[in-house]
Amino acid sequence: MEEMTESKPRRVLGVFAHPDDAMFFCGATLALWAMDGVEVTIVVATSGDKGSPELEMTSETLVEIREAEETAAAKVLGAKEVVFLRYKDGELYPTLELRRDIVRMIRMKQPDTVVTLDPTVFWRGTRSINHPDHRAIGEATLAAVFPTARDRLNFPEHERDEGLFAHKALTVYIAGPAESTHAVDVTRSIDTQILSLREHKSQINDMEAMAKRIKERALDPRAPEEYPRYVEHFRVIQLQG
Repeated sequence: MEEMTESKPRRVLGVFAHPDDAMFFCGATLALWAMDGVEVTIVVATSGDKGSPELEMTSETLVEIREAEETAAAKVLGAKEVVFLRYKDGELYPTLELRRDIVRMIRMKQPDTVVTLDPTVFWRGTRSINHPDHRAIGEATLAAVFPTARDRLNFPEHERDEGLFAHKALTVYIAGPAESTHAVDVTRSIDTQILSLREHKSQINDMEAMAKRIKERALDPRAPEEYPRYVEHFRVIQLQG
């Protein structure tokens, strides 16, 4: 039985692979936290420079479009800031360089909670293959959280050159998990999630179908039909202080 959790963090760093990942995977939870005064920062490793079938589209133009969409969507969610690391879309690997950049953000923003994607998910059912960038960002972020950001002798140039000190985030929320341990009641915020996704016009062809799909996916079957409840699922890891 999953735990319905209502506890709120104080400062959240969400680390994702592409513009729109935060909104699709856990936008309602991020919006809920922001509504309740939590400071939310979203880090996006790539700017989605490959995600268009249009024959006249270039990667340079698409970066401009998708960064603007993500900035607008994050504002709808209530996020304080979006940071783009500008790695190449479709070419993300859990390298030391990527880990260094994520550690820098952890040390800079000092979150108590980090949200990222599940590095163990290769497919979903029989109809969907998980994007390799999703796996890569999850693996790199988990390594950044523990032990790298905690230990000051990892990437000592952060302290020496940038004045950024070691930091240990104690809670990790893994969105889109293979196996969930927690469900967050997002009934209050699911409409905000959908509004944020409407900003991603380059990626969503049918906005009404998207909205329907989001609510169907999040509907809690245990709630009475006349009082629908919506939830987002996570594997939550609570590290020792």
